[in-house]
Amino acid sequence: MSAATASITEGNRSFLQLGHLPTLFGAFLCFCVCSMCWLLLGGLGSHIALELKLSPGQTGLLTALPLLGGAVLRLPFGWLSDAIGAKRTGLIIISLTAVPVLMGWLWANSFVSLLIVGFLLGIAGASFVVALPMASRWYPARFQGLAMGLAGLGLTGTYISTLVGPRLAERVGWHNVFGLAMIPLAVVAVVFVVFTKDAPVTVQKKTLADFFEVLRERDMILFSLFYGVTFGGFVGFASFLSILLGDQYGLTKVRAGELAAMGVMAGSLLRPIGGLLADRLGGIRMLNILFGVVALLAMGVAQLPALPIAVGLFVAAMACLGLGNGSVFQLMPHRYGPRVGVATGILGAAGSLGGFFLPTVLGWTRQVSGSYASGLAVLAGLAVIALVVLSMAQSEWVGVWIGKHGRVKQINAA
Repeated sequence: MSAATASITEGNRSFLQLGHLPTLFGAFLCFCVCSMCWLLLGGLGSHIALELKLSPGQTGLLTALPLLGGAVLRLPFGWLSDAIGAKRTGLIIISLTAVPVLMGWLWANSFVSLLIVGFLLGIAGASFVVALPMASRWYPARFQGLAMGLAGLGLTGTYISTLVGPRLAERVGWHNVFGLAMIPLAVVAVVFVVFTKDAPVTVQKKTLADFFEVLRERDMILFSLFYGVTFGGFVGFASFLSILLGDQYGLTKVRAGELAAMGVMAGSLLRPIGGLLADRLGGIRMLNILFGVVALLAMGVAQLPALPIAVGLFVAAMACLGLGNGSVFQLMPHRYGPRVGVATGILGAAGSLGGFFLPTVLGWTRQVSGSYASGLAVLAGLAVIALVVLSMAQSEWVGVWIGKHGRVKQINAA
């Protein structure tokens, strides 16, 4: 066995031995089922819009509101996780997620009532700030990116909403899809109680002042921009793409959901790969490449080409956005050291806010101009801005916490 092979084998064995796999799996399931509930309105949006006769702008707002709710609620739930423990906070999130799901099933029958349900579904989006740190705290710094990437695979729950949601709505009606969502939510709650536990590490409790201290740092603002484009772009498409494809290309709701789900799955599965590639190639280098590619792909779909080309471009764009998510998070523990919990909470909120922005803009531009082209061009422009900002910032970071080629140089414990 070569030295390189032996090193890889040892590294894999260390990851399995040093961590706690039941907690990693439980964190993944929690994030998965909560992500599914989080984007239920996106998967059911076409059915709801048809029944309630919603305009494109109203549909965009409805599907985007859970993302805004997630942005608002991630910070308080992140604080609660530090205060009472990630496991207890995760159980609270799962329990509270059942409230808007039940409301969607038994109560919501108007646009206004669904807006309330949508915002409260943001509780499910807050699971991000519990599941990822809960999994990563069991591992040393060199494995935390991988642990967060594996737990982050729970974002595949959005695939269930996009693919299965429209199919079930055709058979049982969109109200009853909310009711059926209670089943996996209850099952995961039991698994979470039985198999997960908080890591035996001391978690420094954060105050509001700690959040504001990190938030006002320029680097945090820059990382929020980067994650707002990568995660925001991905989750925004995950929520709205089936509606866009159905409206633009005259597809059935089920067929549009199937095609959109291809992009959702690509981005979800490639998230941990993005972290691994960032470990090998350098997170900064990865983001430079990905922002450029996303800008080109977004401009391509902004031309509204024929359906096969459009689907290929959308899937490729969401795959790159998924890789970008992993790349951003690979950098966070190294840049922020012991403050990574605070930084992760802020970053998660920024990503959800970016997700709220995309469907809202797409729906509004469709209503005003009659086309999605200008909304898609906005995403391309944001990717270009992120690329330019990153190119300017990295020259200041070289020699401080990254090396010449964008690889992490040291862990910044400041």
